[in-house]
Amino acid sequence: MPPEEDARAVLRLALRHERSLAVSLDPAFAQENWGFMAQQCVENLLKGLIVLAGNQPPLTHDLERLERQAGVRLPEELLALQEFAVKARYSPEETPLSGSREQLLARIRQLREELERRLEEAEGSLR
Repeated sequence: MPPEEDARAVLRLALRHERSLAVSLDPAFAQENWGFMAQQCVENLLKGLIVLAGNQPPLTHDLERLERQAGVRLPEELLALQEFAVKARYSPEETPLSGSREQLLARIRQLREELERRLEEAEGSLR
């Protein structure tokens, strides 16, 4: 499968998480669960960028490592979602988010738009 098709498949996974984030902005929805979905969305978007570049993404949840391999610079608020990959899901303690849900979702959407822009460029160069 061409990298563009693989990247589109990963993008679909990220969009699923993004839709879930958008409908769970209510503070009654546990922030640890919201943070986990946000972390997963960022992870998938980074892996989509890696795949689009023709590389195999590593089997990791480490956002800093994925950021480096994807060749992008994430805002600190998104990198701070790292602790939601594992630690916050299994801890009985509250884990605060690194910003408001709305702010984090806006940053995630910017990252998604970057992947979509690169996909369009890659697909345009194939025509």
